[in-house]
Amino acid sequence: MALSPAENLLTDEQAHAARAMWNCLHAWWQMMPKDKRTLANADAAIRQARKEIDFLAVLPAQAAQAVLKTYVQAWKNFWDGRVDAPNFKGRFRSVMSVDIPQGRDLQIKRVHRRWGMANIPKVGRVRFRWTKDLPVGNKANADNRITGARLVKDHLGWHIAFRVKSFEAKPASHQGAQVGIDAGVNLPLALSDGNHQDHGRAPRLPDGSADRDKWLNTEEKGKLLRLERRAAQRKTHRKPGERTSRRLHHTYDQIRGLRAKATRRHQDWQHKTTTTLAQKYGVMVVEALTITNMVKSARGTIAEPGTNVAQKAGLNRSISQEAWGRTVTMLTYKAGRYGGTLQKVPAPNTSRRCSACGFITPGSREDQATFVCKNPDCGWSGNADHNAARNILHLYRMGHALIPAAGRAVVRRAKRVKPATAR
Repeated sequence: MALSPAENLLTDEQAHAARAMWNCLHAWWQMMPKDKRTLANADAAIRQARKEIDFLAVLPAQAAQAVLKTYVQAWKNFWDGRVDAPNFKGRFRSVMSVDIPQGRDLQIKRVHRRWGMANIPKVGRVRFRWTKDLPVGNKANADNRITGARLVKDHLGWHIAFRVKSFEAKPASHQGAQVGIDAGVNLPLALSDGNHQDHGRAPRLPDGSADRDKWLNTEEKGKLLRLERRAAQRKTHRKPGERTSRRLHHTYDQIRGLRAKATRRHQDWQHKTTTTLAQKYGVMVVEALTITNMVKSARGTIAEPGTNVAQKAGLNRSISQEAWGRTVTMLTYKAGRYGGTLQKVPAPNTSRRCSACGFITPGSREDQATFVCKNPDCGWSGNADHNAARNILHLYRMGHALIPAAGRAVVRRAKRVKPATAR
């Protein structure tokens, strides 16, 4: 969106008020008895807070109701075992956003080919880049219309994302082949048929350490290093309790900008790759990984310190950079869009078992990228991730698939829920 400084300030105030509203609602929810935690009581508390607290009144009433609905839905998702319990939103950790739940308040109008205009409650009429056709004017009807929007801020500024209700015919069943997909570090996506997907960026530097800025070029890496050193130097001159200087804030903004550029490049690669896979394959099979457990620190405790802490930290950083969970999420909804299915199989021993003979022989996984079967009757050798992808597809064909995930969000089972029976 193209906002003036005054409009940008008003939108920022609404986003801060929305975050404060969420935190106040979460504190109220924890304070109230269970029988009093109802939607009506929460709505009454929000109305009273907007009357008594000035900075909460900056947020439009409809946006405040959207915060309440989102919070209640977050608890429902937790009760169903899909996500963790809702928590307080930090000022610097959470994304600044404002919800506009009613599409009729937007009054969208296309100015010309590149720009459009929309009404933002309590901000005014603003311009935005017209990047995709929207059902406005004569194109809008009961089956194809805009139902709302959401304002999201990143380093580039404020963006507006429209919610569109449209009628789409159910896609025909995809007649493509079956493929097993293994997400790795050295090889981002290894496929059982050998059609591996690589983004062309090595996960390791020449000295063997993890490259945490692999999506930046050489000049950008050098600039990022200089900015981090400058921020550390300026931070040492700040006294305890003293406010952060504008220069340090500016340095942090520059660092954040480079990080955001690397994230956008990675997401662009993920979108293009997952779209290609969803168009080509009818059944895609992945591992049911618990990534949060995989990236835990190996530091240990004072009584029992961990081993290879630095190496484990580098591996955790590499796993987080590849964003396996986001890749599976993209494959999930794109598989349903093109008529395919996404299946999950149990993850244990997929990287240790030989895909040729089916035996688990100690020492077969020689390193991160090499697999050589130590079974005297086999001796198969190849890429370790390729071997795991073949095992993943074999598990699916043997009937060990878990919950089908095509066409809906990825489900994470709660600890109290028993695993689904293998088909």
